[in-house]
Amino acid sequence: MSDQHGHGHGSRTARRWRQLRHLVTPHSHDSVGRTDAALETGNRGLRVLGVSFGLLMVTAIAQAVVVAYSGSVALLGDTLHNFADALTAVPLAIAFSLGRRAATRRFTYGYGRAEDLAGIVIVLLIAASAGLAGYEAVRRLLQPQDVHALGWVAAAGLIGFAGNELVARYRIRVGREIGSAALVADGLHARTDGFTSLAVLVGAGGAALGFPLADPIVGLLITLAICFVLRDAAREIYHRLMDAVDPALLEQAEQTLREVPGVLRVGSVRLRWIGHTLRAEVEILVGHRLSLIDAHAVAVEAEHRLIHRLPRLRAATVHADPDGPVGADHHAALLSHR
Repeated sequence: MSDQHGHGHGSRTARRWRQLRHLVTPHSHDSVGRTDAALETGNRGLRVLGVSFGLLMVTAIAQAVVVAYSGSVALLGDTLHNFADALTAVPLAIAFSLGRRAATRRFTYGYGRAEDLAGIVIVLLIAASAGLAGYEAVRRLLQPQDVHALGWVAAAGLIGFAGNELVARYRIRVGREIGSAALVADGLHARTDGFTSLAVLVGAGGAALGFPLADPIVGLLITLAICFVLRDAAREIYHRLMDAVDPALLEQAEQTLREVPGVLRVGSVRLRWIGHTLRAEVEILVGHRLSLIDAHAVAVEAEHRLIHRLPRLRAATVHADPDGPVGADHHAALLSHR
């Protein structure tokens, strides 16, 4: 019995010591690990943007040379859009660079929101390319012109498809891995550009068969496709600006909190994106007989599990409320402020 008692007392002492150490020592996820992860994420984003910018610029320049010789308005629309897509890398690169900066006393959450501002610039660039491509297509419908070098036009369409598809796969894959909505939206935009590049083949084929209006008609269809991309990109950025999250993430967070030993009930759970990282604010109910150290240990364990279970979660603020008699309100003093 004495051995068992001694072993139990030793376990309780060790547990108390771990809890006290948690209370006075910053949690490991709050320091170097998170900073390194954020820096690596920014580095990956910048690498993607550099590679995709170079590839799309080469594609667009090659198409522009063919446009100058052929006069194809369908290819012109595709070329303009590829230039615009390449240029979207500029605001995103600036945003990723800003996002690497540490938080300050003015920007206490850091500079991650710069990605959302970059998303707005991307939407405006897409809108401008759609407007210019549509204008040229309508002008060519009203003033028809012959299209020359149809074989080169078709080849340029294939080049545009290949370049955009490579960029799309790269951006989407890395964007999803690092949780960047702006990068994923840009990748989806590039993928649609690839399919619109294939439409250039239809215009060239129609012109070769003696139907010159096929070229501006395809130009209008490309403009319409760009408008659909514009809608999807604008919706994605709007969701981020309004702090929208996938409800499945919320359910995952709630389930994770319910599994934490010492948590009696889960209160409100809030998630928000700041750039390509998540932050959480959650409320949990714990036993009112727990000491401050024990209640804090439960909160730390809740944060610890959330960070490991939720992808791209970098920080969680866990508020622990004590349970009590039925009808008791531990926030009664705040009712007049809500």
